[in-house]
Amino acid sequence: MMPTPPPPAEVVDLRSDTVTKPTAGMRRAMAEAEVGDDVYAEDPTTTALEERVADLFGAEAALFVPSGTMGNQIGMRLVCEPGQEVLCDADAHVVTYEMGAAAAIFGISTRTVVSDGGRLDAAQLIEQVRPRDNWHLTATAAIAVENTHNRGGGLVQPLDQLQALWNWSRQAGVAVHLDGARIWNASVASGVDLATYGRLADTASVCFSKGLGTPVGSVLLGSAERIATGRLWRKRLGGGMRQVGVLAAACLYALDHHLPRLHEDHEHAQLLGKRMGVDPASVETNMVVLDDVNAPVVAEAAKAQDVLVSQVSARKLRLVTHLDVDRAGIDRAADVLTELLDR
Repeated sequence: MMPTPPPPAEVVDLRSDTVTKPTAGMRRAMAEAEVGDDVYAEDPTTTALEERVADLFGAEAALFVPSGTMGNQIGMRLVCEPGQEVLCDADAHVVTYEMGAAAAIFGISTRTVVSDGGRLDAAQLIEQVRPRDNWHLTATAAIAVENTHNRGGGLVQPLDQLQALWNWSRQAGVAVHLDGARIWNASVASGVDLATYGRLADTASVCFSKGLGTPVGSVLLGSAERIATGRLWRKRLGGGMRQVGVLAAACLYALDHHLPRLHEDHEHAQLLGKRMGVDPASVETNMVVLDDVNAPVVAEAAKAQDVLVSQVSARKLRLVTHLDVDRAGIDRAADVLTELLDR
């Protein structure tokens, strides 16, 4: 009799925190959600989510949108007119991964400043701002800040720099948009509460489908007047949703059950970084970046052993921890990757 082969190894997927599947508890919450037609503002679960997130960030109002890209783009349009510009970091998500939407859809120009690994330097951005009263120049209407910074390896933006930018912007008449896709991670890592981050931006987009593990959804924050206009833009872009409370319920569940455990992802990232010989200070949240490696070769070899990682460039890999990878998965990924890197 032939011996029974061992069961196949479970895939450890560290490509992104977007790959998570809804938990059993989240699925139950979705199935049991009270719903209505949200285009008529009659979905009670969606309304409850919007009110709760607005309260968390100290905002007047909030709007549930299908994606972080939609949240960012509407948020920037609310503070920038066609023909004006948004200034941001050269590696910011809004100009790197959002398909030129600001220009293609809204006629908004973007200009970028190369930073130190994505870390905000308020003075560096401020000195690049172009005035509104010079008809030779494209006026800078807003500055976009990403926190945590994706291509910066999950770094948390310094609070003093956020505050300095905000203080200056009030006098200069320049708006601040916050791409807070992973603002939850920033808050957990830094101890800065969400309301503090919220009060340092005119508009903000916060995402639920990354570290918080929902299948879809982001929330746009701002003044009541801006969010009312944002609702119109959402409809124009095809983002008006009907019985969307089934998705909002997942977000409410995530706030109750997944936000309190985010520190585990950060601890797992520290463990991975330590095993990889990465400077612990560079692992601020749930991302580990491996520099100066043969990224395609290592990624393919790891994939053959059921460990998936993200290739950022030919010489750089990114590992992202999340709620679908437990400590055993972290240990197995570290075993595989350290063996490959030692070759």
